[in-house]
Amino acid sequence: MRSRILIALLLGFLVAPQVAVSSPLASPQAQAELDLKSEIDRSIRWLRSKQAPDGSYGGSVKSTAWVLQCLAQSPRKYVRRDGPFVAGALDYLEAQQHASDGGIYDEGATEVQRSTQSVLAWLALSRYADPKSEALLTKLEVFFQAPLAPSKGEKLTKAEAQKELATWLARRHPDGSWEGPDGRLIRTAEGVIALTRCRAALTETPAVPTSANPLPKFAKADRDATVKSMRKGALFLIATSENGLWGAPGSPDLGVTAMALGALQELPTPRPEEVQRVIDNGLQWLAKHQDKDGSIHDGKLKNYLTSASILALAKSGDEQYTAAIELARNFLVRLQSDEGEGYTDGDLYYGGIGYGGDERPDLSNLQMALEAMAAAGMEKGNESFTRALKYLERTQNRSESNDVKIVEKGVTITSGNDGGAGYAPADSKAGFDELPDGTRVPRSYGSMTYALLKGFIFAGLPKDDPRMQAAWKWIGEHYTLDVNPGFEATGDPSAPYRGLFYYFHTMSKALDLYGDETVVDGAGQEHAWRAELSGRLIAMQRKDDGSWLNENAPSWWEGNPVLATSYALLSLGNALPGK
Repeated sequence: MRSRILIALLLGFLVAPQVAVSSPLASPQAQAELDLKSEIDRSIRWLRSKQAPDGSYGGSVKSTAWVLQCLAQSPRKYVRRDGPFVAGALDYLEAQQHASDGGIYDEGATEVQRSTQSVLAWLALSRYADPKSEALLTKLEVFFQAPLAPSKGEKLTKAEAQKELATWLARRHPDGSWEGPDGRLIRTAEGVIALTRCRAALTETPAVPTSANPLPKFAKADRDATVKSMRKGALFLIATSENGLWGAPGSPDLGVTAMALGALQELPTPRPEEVQRVIDNGLQWLAKHQDKDGSIHDGKLKNYLTSASILALAKSGDEQYTAAIELARNFLVRLQSDEGEGYTDGDLYYGGIGYGGDERPDLSNLQMALEAMAAAGMEKGNESFTRALKYLERTQNRSESNDVKIVEKGVTITSGNDGGAGYAPADSKAGFDELPDGTRVPRSYGSMTYALLKGFIFAGLPKDDPRMQAAWKWIGEHYTLDVNPGFEATGDPSAPYRGLFYYFHTMSKALDLYGDETVVDGAGQEHAWRAELSGRLIAMQRKDDGSWLNENAPSWWEGNPVLATSYALLSLGNALPGK
């Protein structure tokens, strides 16, 4: 029997990466403000770029197993179906499994190396619950002659997490990787696991709200009232701007700035001189942040920030930004999960686009990228739009066109048939509905169903297409300006207000693109959506400074009045009565 002592020692060493030398701690405030998920995403993006054509990382079981372990433990908890950067590595481990003893190790490995590598492979595979990985584990346990139990590791205290976090970040290269005695791949995987442990220790569970206030009553608004409201909102944005930039004093945020600049340009011309001056200064600042690869960002969320920047720059109509817009559009095309990154149309996320570092596409990011591509001059029928259609289908609850069926731990997740959409294939921020047989269906909700409608329009679907009709039917049956519909069943009184301004923004753009001036609700009543949405937002505008704020659900950045006001102005611009 193989040495259980060796295995125990390996398990104790591998679950908690060690750091030998400490460095000065960042301030508590800096620690609190640090977005660790983005930091982890950056390192994972570097790891992914190192994957070999055979699916391995570093061409060995050891380094591949380390990367797989960090991908599964990271905050996004990647699984096989997330794409070839995971599935290919798991398949590589399978290819290295030896039929003679069940072990997973490199050719030519010594006896000790066989044990070490097999333990690493077991640690990685035990974090993947899909049937294929479980079958590999069953064979691998023969190598150890007894089943192994996962080691969960000890949870860090906050003080320990702050110290470990400062140490790891101080040693990281700008590209997100680390150097180590076993090479950059393994050390970077160790770093991702370490940052994930720190994040778990430093993240506090938010308190569950016990109540929420209904939105104020509203009346339909005409064009003059809407423009007047927009001017008040624009003055608020100007007052909070540092010469066309928004964010913390002296530290502008590119994403918020891009959204605010796009919002200000919704104000009908001729605009006040001070408004136009802020717009011009801000757009020049945005363009200066373009990287050689065409992306426009400040170190995070490359798709989201590049898309928002394209929309702001393109709206200006200024020819000086034409080249920058084209380069940025080409970056978005390369970011799409397609054949260039090893995906096929059978992969769950084929055709999708994520934040630009998280490796997991979602409908919210995809619809924004598609809008940016269209604003950048991409013609209908382009391959990027065509590829996106497959992803869009997999977010819609329509079994005739949605082929998703996932079985995890005996639970099946598949499509429903109400025509609406969730956040991603087999996923919904609004939760799941459970059928009598135990099958789970992602719950459709408002903002994502309007995002789906937008995506279908950019993909070139006509109104009479069954997929389009199903989405339009859901929209009519759930038409409301009081909540983001679909969240009511969660039991959280604030949940229906989650992402409310994003909902209004997505709704206004989708309905404007669709072209119908009225929406017929489930009771058969017609709604002049432009006048109604304008009236709703005017009623919600704060009287003291002209801003907007999501007081019931400040999550998803809607507790930031600059972003909430930007969403509101963009919505009013899309819905402007008499447009």
